Amino acid sequence: MRKTIDSILGKMCLVLLIIMLLAVIWQVFARFILQSPSTVTDEISSYSLIWVGLLGAAYATGQHLHLAIDLLPEKMVQKNTKLFDGFVHLCVFAFGFFIMILGGLRLCQLSFQFEQKSASLGIPLGFVYIVVPLAGILICYFSIDTFFKTLKTSKA
Repeated sequence: MRKTIDSILGKMCLVLLIIMLLAVIWQVFARFILQSPSTVTDEISSYSLIWVGLLGAAYATGQHLHLAIDLLPEKMVQKNTKLFDGFVHLCVFAFGFFIMILGGLRLCQLSFQFEQKSASLGIPLGFVYIVVPLAGILICYFSIDTFFKTLKTSKA
């Protein structure tokens, strides 16, 4: 199942990048060649950037490419690698759950409740923000899956 999610997520990021690229190319063409800038392409490229950034973060988590900040001395971590890896996965899960899922759902709820719409496209901003809890769900899934795989390999 994880390979399928990775594949779909990678393809979604690629499609979003292509959409963003085409929107920016059209924006430049319309502004400088046609002398009539398009406001719709500005929003499309901005929202595509938001989506590719958050889904890309989830993809990076699944590929073990997320950032690691070394706060503890390397010798200390080498002695208890499994413990610190578990702690990192727990922190990633907590961030994904509390900030991205719960906070993102609240953001979407408020956006729909106050009927916020994008300026040019006229779509409800809740549809733009829905990527926050979606990425949070994926990040939580990847961190739990990796944590349990780490436990299995440490027992073996």
